[in-house]
Amino acid sequence: MRVQAKICGLSTPETVDAAIANGAAWLGFVFFPKSPRSLSLEQAAVLIARTPDRVGKAAVLVDPDDALIARVLEAGATALQLHGDESPERVAALQRHHEVEVWKAVPVRTRADLNTARAYRGAADRILYDAKTPKGTLPGGMGLRFDWTLLKGFDHPLPWALSGGLDAGNLAEAVSMTGTLLVDTSSGVESAPGVKDVDKIAAFLQAAARL
Repeated sequence: MRVQAKICGLSTPETVDAAIANGAAWLGFVFFPKSPRSLSLEQAAVLIARTPDRVGKAAVLVDPDDALIARVLEAGATALQLHGDESPERVAALQRHHEVEVWKAVPVRTRADLNTARAYRGAADRILYDAKTPKGTLPGGMGLRFDWTLLKGFDHPLPWALSGGLDAGNLAEAVSMTGTLLVDTSSGVESAPGVKDVDKIAAFLQAAARL
């Protein structure tokens, strides 16, 4: 099966168009004010409106309340990607009440961290394994990678995606080592924090297409 790719933290029409033109399966839009990639709902709605139905639109959120959930869905998001301390009960409630996919990010530094994913069996639709960032920093988008060998032999409780420090140069190694079928990048296709590079987006997606 072909490896699919998600480009996260998009904020301009040009980079959205580059991701779509080069075959991204998913686009990610960040709604977290502390992030350099954060968008207003109005900005996101414009970008989502230019995205075809065949491409998924994930709203990246950190402990969102119900009002924010309702507004991102109104803007056109087709998945909720949760990066906070959302409990399995909270995730299950969102999955139950909204007709979109619900993804839960699991920060990883050690093999024991992977066990967190099991708590979301039956609650989330997908687990996103990401590098655990230092305390007090952003929960993602830092360009950090974890030890991919930790995933070898792990019994995944749900469909899953790999994130954390991925770029065109290490993508083949990451996929070969982990067997992932969905990869997610943000800082790996940037020229500066929050500034996406259309050439890097194209290179990443072309690398994914060769796998």
